[in-house]
Amino acid sequence: MTRTYVITGAASGIGKATAELLGEAGHRTIGVDLKDADVTVDLTKPDDRERMGREVGELSGGVVDGVAAIAGLNAPIAATAAVNYFGTIATLEGLRPLLLKSAAPRAAAVASMASIQSADDALVDSMLAGDEPASLRRADALQERGGSEAYHIYSSSKRALARWIRRTAPTEAWAGAGIPVNAIAPAVVLTPMTAELVATPEGRAGLTEQVPMPLNGPMDPVVAARLLSWLLGEDNSHLCGQVVFVDGGYDAVTRGDSVW
Repeated sequence: MTRTYVITGAASGIGKATAELLGEAGHRTIGVDLKDADVTVDLTKPDDRERMGREVGELSGGVVDGVAAIAGLNAPIAATAAVNYFGTIATLEGLRPLLLKSAAPRAAAVASMASIQSADDALVDSMLAGDEPASLRRADALQERGGSEAYHIYSSSKRALARWIRRTAPTEAWAGAGIPVNAIAPAVVLTPMTAELVATPEGRAGLTEQVPMPLNGPMDPVVAARLLSWLLGEDNSHLCGQVVFVDGGYDAVTRGDSVW
């Protein structure tokens, strides 16, 4: 049965791989990105987030079967907080009315293995409180400090997203409405951004030390896309509020049996 999927970040990386995989399976995809997409918006901007909902509604005919909120940044800048957290939440919540009209609605987001790394508690708390102006002020302050504190913008955005998924998925608005919502947490994905890091044995060794992935090392985007495809499919009837680490073992190495 052909389904209609909305994929943010569809022009590159995991988003592109997911759109291609679902398209090859015969499904209809509506891509959202800054460019080269069916809907071109900037998810750092509240007005664009609202426009995305309107345009997706028009293109889909008012019914969406699955939403993959993949768009994101991995940069030590305040815009990372705006896209990774507020843009993702706006995507999921803004398109939920279209999901409600599907016979088998599904939703998934992309968190990160960085969610278990060091983060900024104040930024995480302001995000979870839904206070975007305060979050951006805090992110600006971290950006100005630079170094590891600026990187905390990324890890904080992914931690807040993972916690939102856990809090929100079992609620009446999602589980109660028959919509499974989950997230994946990838480790190092082979994209143009990481190509230089793994181009030499020395670079790969350094990356492996920083992000150990004992099972097959860094992965192609399609690995994450395959997991997202299942999460968004009709076979996923009961997975609820899970953050699934697809990371070559990084989570198991890092946290061991402290979680299960």
